Amino acid sequence: MQDEMNGQGVVDPEVAVGSEVEPISEMSPVQAELEQVKGERDQLLDRLARLQAEFDNARKREAKERADSRDYTVSSTVEPFLGVMDNFQLALKANGTAEQLRGGVELILKQMEDALKGLNVQAVETVGAQFDPRIHEALGSIETKEFPDHQVLEEIRRGYKIREKLLRPALVRIAANPDQVTD
Repeated sequence: MQDEMNGQGVVDPEVAVGSEVEPISEMSPVQAELEQVKGERDQLLDRLARLQAEFDNARKREAKERADSRDYTVSSTVEPFLGVMDNFQLALKANGTAEQLRGGVELILKQMEDALKGLNVQAVETVGAQFDPRIHEALGSIETKEFPDHQVLEEIRRGYKIREKLLRPALVRIAANPDQVTD
């Protein structure tokens, strides 16, 4: 083997041609295909990493947009009620008569109703209406012959709906007319 090496321990290429050492420049078809598959794999892994990063960014962006939307909704809902709170605080500081206080509270209630109306919240129709179990909750009945059976006679707690969706039912007392036969 010493004869085949030059003085620096490197195999002489002319001597190596006849030996079993393959030249590096030529690849077998299997090795070429392996290199191609490795390249494709690396490209796919890179693409997968990019898609995962895009997905994470989209998920974070969507979560931020949802939080921003929720904050906007809450702030636009709360804003009309800040004036109501201010007026309640002023009423508590006022040194007026009971009648003046009552008048002030009635004005604040009107302001509150206007704020609710601005949010499309409406009171459920009660006194004088026919009892409807979808929007009313009967807490009792009053026996009477003056009013039709199941007519709402008294509102105990106001009910509200937003557009057509019920937020809470109205608590009412209804007429029980023994002269009318109910089906």
